[in-house]
Amino acid sequence: MKSIPFSFIAALLLACCLLSSSVQAFSGPAFYQTKSTHISQHKTAPSPSSPTFPVAVSSSIISTTVLFGKKAARAEGNDRKNKTERVRKQKDDVIEVDAVVLESLPNAMFRCQIDGAPETQAPVLATISGKIRKNFVKILVGDKVEIELSPYDLTRGRITFRHR
Repeated sequence: MKSIPFSFIAALLLACCLLSSSVQAFSGPAFYQTKSTHISQHKTAPSPSSPTFPVAVSSSIISTTVLFGKKAARAEGNDRKNKTERVRKQKDDVIEVDAVVLESLPNAMFRCQIDGAPETQAPVLATISGKIRKNFVKILVGDKVEIELSPYDLTRGRITFRHR
């Protein structure tokens, strides 16, 4: 009698297990979430003449793929737009002060007077930040602005916000 190789039997058992289980071989990239909607399920009953086999199930599945949290992020953005208070990150090494623009200089530089500072204090030379530049916020003489001062040089700063 000829013997069957063990590797052939192992491969056959593995194939049977994979076919009988409901494991999907590939479910797509990890950053996609798949939602499945079952439209209908139809079960066929075994005929009396046939031996008892598992019941065959046929179903139609519609699969939609959605990015994680996309709608939630949009809703958060809308909520943020409706708020009147400005949310900002705290930076450790800067000093934030309110000021008034005294003079407009070339290259997006401004001379600003800090609110509450004595008249003898020299005005701060400030440039505009990248976000203000990017969003084309216009700053005019007399506008109230927020300035971030460097702790190393208190005469220079960056304008981070223009008050309405």
